[in-house]
Amino acid sequence: MIRALDTSGSALAAQRVRMDVIAGNIANAFSTVQEDGTLEPYRRRVVTFAAGGPGGGAGVHVDEVLEDASDFRLQWDPGHPHAIPDGPLAGYVRYPNVNVSMEYVDAIVASRAYEANLAMMNLTRDMIQQAIQLFA
Repeated sequence: MIRALDTSGSALAAQRVRMDVIAGNIANAFSTVQEDGTLEPYRRRVVTFAAGGPGGGAGVHVDEVLEDASDFRLQWDPGHPHAIPDGPLAGYVRYPNVNVSMEYVDAIVASRAYEANLAMMNLTRDMIQQAIQLFA
């Protein structure tokens, strides 16, 4: 039964990281510059999971946090300070490749997965308590 707690606990930690990454994506959905001032939009980040707990064994862990290589969104806004100055895309602003609606959907999915694993931990705890009461 302790293994079930470890498995669910690793999934809780992984989903928490996923929620943090999604929150960062939403927060930067309109960031047209990097933190260091580089004129490059924020790139959406995606979490990948791998089988096995952080210390080995059953469970899941965050394998990588990757940058999404899909194209940036272009929006016509010639008055924007970060608009492309010349060339065929002059007047367009490059925005992050973040679709806020999809991020909200991903957040709901991650939240439901978190809740399911939390329910599993609570169920396992209750089973352990009942077993202790039976043998006490």
